[in-house]
Amino acid sequence: METSMLIFIIMVLAAVSSLQFYKGRKLNLMLMQHYLRSIEGILKPKDKDYVWLGGYVGFRAYYKLDDPDILKFEYTLTLLPRHSILYFPVSLLINRHDKLYIVVRPTFEIKREVHFLQKGYFRMRPGIEREIELLKGEEEIGGVKFETLFDNYEDVKPVKEFIEGFSNVKNIKHVAIVPKTNVIYVFMKPEPDTIEKDVRNILRFIRNFPKGMKG
Repeated sequence: METSMLIFIIMVLAAVSSLQFYKGRKLNLMLMQHYLRSIEGILKPKDKDYVWLGGYVGFRAYYKLDDPDILKFEYTLTLLPRHSILYFPVSLLINRHDKLYIVVRPTFEIKREVHFLQKGYFRMRPGIEREIELLKGEEEIGGVKFETLFDNYEDVKPVKEFIEGFSNVKNIKHVAIVPKTNVIYVFMKPEPDTIEKDVRNILRFIRNFPKGMKG
């Protein structure tokens, strides 16, 4: 290959990489701003704290609420590296999509444990401390199969109804209600058009938390 042609190819690749960086960075910043404003618009937190995850891949948010049922609402948003033309395809294969991890700390005590894990999603299943002690089953919601782990089978129905309330059941990867840490946890794929509906669904579930699961 002639030197002039090699230089031309390098220049083209550099230009494409630069364009992708600015376009991807802009899109990720817009997504972060949209999710932040949408969630805060619903929660109206009295106190806020943020941790930037570096680059343009997301952040963590910690909210204290003036709410009789919710003490703290925390979430981590991680986005695909749309600004990196080299790493973006790799991330699509490994991470597959943007991710939202929500942790809600209620004011009340949680008495019994429940997990719903989407079957076939996890390459490495998340560790569950009490897995050996918990009963196991399987549920199908909107054509999506979930592995269930629970203390009491009567708790499966209200959590199933909770998952049915999300805009797209397929986006829900793991729901956990854990007495030891006293948290309600949701791991999901977020979507800009439905984030408000999904956050409201979480709030509705907590405010109507199953009485049998309360301490």
